Amino acid sequence: MPTQEVKARTFKGMSYREVQISNTQSRKKLSKSDQQWLKDAGYKNMGWEAVISLYQKIASLQNDHALLEDMSLGDLFLEADRIGNKYQTAKEITEYQQQLREADQFINEQIDQYFVDTDVEVIDFSKNQPQKQR
Repeated sequence: MPTQEVKARTFKGMSYREVQISNTQSRKKLSKSDQQWLKDAGYKNMGWEAVISLYQKIASLQNDHALLEDMSLGDLFLEADRIGNKYQTAKEITEYQQQLREADQFINEQIDQYFVDTDVEVIDFSKNQPQKQR
């Protein structure tokens, strides 16, 4: 009877132990709250499927954090608004946008009241035209 070759299982070119070591090192780089969340969510570094799942989740968390760090405050507000819109009806969204427009208008009126622009600026572009070269 011929002997069968057993091929070592790998994930992204890494053996089981290498993936475990990578998970341990990557997990240490996460914030304490993320580490606790992984623990509470049941991600473990034992068992082939669990090790792969943990590896993918850590990579996902790192990617999400990198995206958030690159976002400006305005982008973060837009993202939060987009996420919030999924849980609202069309009527609620319309009402919110109307309230936002009213608040914006009120703030603009207050600014105009306190910072009155009394200087009139006139720019005459006709006198300063460069002469054509011959």
